[in-house]
Amino acid sequence: MADRPKALVTAPFRGAGLEKLERLADVVYDPWIEQQPLRIYNSEQLADRVQREGANVVIVEGDSVKGPVLDLPLVAVGSCRGDPNNVDVAAATARGIPVLRAPGRNADAVAELTVALLFAVNRRVVRADLDVREGESYRDGTIPYQRFRAWQLAGRTAGLVGLGAVGRATRWRLEGLGMHVIAHDPYADEATHTLDDLLAEADVVSMHAMVTPETQGMIGSAQFNRMKDGAIYLNTARAMLHDTDALVAALESGHLAGAGLDHFEGEHLPTDHPLVGMANVVLTPHIGGATYDTEANHSTLIADGLEQLLGGGKPDNLVNPEVLSQ
Repeated sequence: MADRPKALVTAPFRGAGLEKLERLADVVYDPWIEQQPLRIYNSEQLADRVQREGANVVIVEGDSVKGPVLDLPLVAVGSCRGDPNNVDVAAATARGIPVLRAPGRNADAVAELTVALLFAVNRRVVRADLDVREGESYRDGTIPYQRFRAWQLAGRTAGLVGLGAVGRATRWRLEGLGMHVIAHDPYADEATHTLDDLLAEADVVSMHAMVTPETQGMIGSAQFNRMKDGAIYLNTARAMLHDTDALVAALESGHLAGAGLDHFEGEHLPTDHPLVGMANVVLTPHIGGATYDTEANHSTLIADGLEQLLGGGKPDNLVNPEVLSQ
């Protein structure tokens, strides 16, 4: 390109990726995550902001890139997500606008939270912490050793449903704990188990699949019933992968020993929901990817991709490579 591009960046950017982007373009940096109150642009709002800034590169994380945004003369769109579902990719392609994504940006972060939830559920860390804080170490006349006994994880079998970037990052961590790890993923040659066989064999079932028409609701009553008595269920992916009512029933019956969940439909769990009152369930508010490293990773991926695009190359993280031949 003869003219230096101008980038509006509403995603959090940091580290080497931010430094590279500033070498490539004039940058207007206004990350959504630092706004109080919270700010997420819809497409009309984002289009207005792009026009006011005179930008021709847009890099977002949560903002909507559809409709009027794609009517603008953009050089590129960067979506700091593994799945750029906040971008109308078909419309961008029709207009010849390259769309970059950030695959695997949060894989290590989500894998670490998966392990954290597993320990928290298995060793009942949250409940034990509460007992100490409330001065109830000897609650109901018992000693902690009685209430908090658990099987160690070493020697147990973990079953991963989904063996993409997060699944692979989780696998080596669990193997490092001494667990035997098996996996189900029809798109990964390394995953050798059917879903039914995995559920029957695993002491811990951990969800790492993407939500697609074929995976939505894939774990229901029949699947929970197939799991081993005393199994632990983890989901740091998306709540849409399981039937929440069926999960509650499996926990209430005692068939499952516990669950660790980092996502709920609509990003919200009512305070009167049955899961909230269960001492064997640990709940976190979709924080799996919430690390500074995730931001540094997607910054590098998007900046590297933009550098290749501007140099006439074909980035590996380009969602719609067909635009390069238009």
